[in-house]
Amino acid sequence: MKKNTKSFFQGGLGQLTIPLIAIALLVLFNLIRDPGFFEIGITHNNDGNIVLAGNLISIINGASELAILAMGMTLVTAACGGQDISVGAAAAIAGSTFVKILKSAPEINGGIVVLAFLCACIVAMLFGAFNGTLVAVFKIQPMIATLILYTCGRSIAYWINGGATPTISSPIISALGSFIPGIPVPTPVLIVVCVTILFKLLFHFTSLEIFTQSVGINQSAARLNGINATFIKLLSFIILGVCVAIAGSIGVSRLGLINHETLLIDVEMDTILAVAIGGNSLGGGKFKISGSIIGAYVIQMLTTTLYAMKVSSTDVKAYKAIVIVLLVVIGSPVIKAKFGKLMEKVRGRMQESAAKGA
Repeated sequence: MKKNTKSFFQGGLGQLTIPLIAIALLVLFNLIRDPGFFEIGITHNNDGNIVLAGNLISIINGASELAILAMGMTLVTAACGGQDISVGAAAAIAGSTFVKILKSAPEINGGIVVLAFLCACIVAMLFGAFNGTLVAVFKIQPMIATLILYTCGRSIAYWINGGATPTISSPIISALGSFIPGIPVPTPVLIVVCVTILFKLLFHFTSLEIFTQSVGINQSAARLNGINATFIKLLSFIILGVCVAIAGSIGVSRLGLINHETLLIDVEMDTILAVAIGGNSLGGGKFKISGSIIGAYVIQMLTTTLYAMKVSSTDVKAYKAIVIVLLVVIGSPVIKAKFGKLMEKVRGRMQESAAKGA
């Protein structure tokens, strides 16, 4: 036990400590401000189904797309030591593809929805492979490489549907974006759970987690150990492409239409911040998917809290930026190292006092 405690303090704060502290502080602040902030109620939605409602449900539901994107972004960050800033634009492309297939069918049924989603996945994976090739093969810095799709992606989404913003009227699509009849939990939340399980299974039955961390920590050493660094980087972008397709499809299902200009707008920075708040190094290497998921909920809880305090939408970004900067600074390696040394000194003095007392 002593050995574990010592290694914990020598290594600084645990990776999940910062996001968990952030969640705890936000929960405490909201409970003090409004004791009923996290109350969960049971109500009926527009379709007459019994569903759960309340700020807590809104938070975990509203963060669904962000949490899914953060999982994929974590892999890219860990393998490449950089971030993909085109995820919002790529989601618009995937969403437009999803709608294009649905609108081309005479009627929307389960099979057509699955086909539309698979097409969206293929398109998003191809664009992910494009970004990955620029990074892994041509050695372009990730942010610069993905700036291309960030710039033109929403225009491509615009062309897919001929500049229109077609609507989709279907019980299946409504259920994907809101609630499945008979299930009171929002469908996007269930999708996040499924994606998380898939990542856990992927890491459990393959060596992807170890290979990704190895490439991110030391690419040359990874090559000497037989790891194909180029393939791992490319694969991380392709997996992010799948996450983008899922997030884009959820966004379309929520609204029942595709708007290439507003779908997941500005989600890129929130995704990167979720990864950072989750304790993952933006320079690559070791990572925790769970940390990024918690980081996504931290950002969504902060946003919901600000709106509950009647902060105008124009001011929300400024307040979010201030709080997030504080969280990122507190979780920086410098602060972690200093805190670790401080706690080590405290532990040493406690041991000395205990020895003298004995």
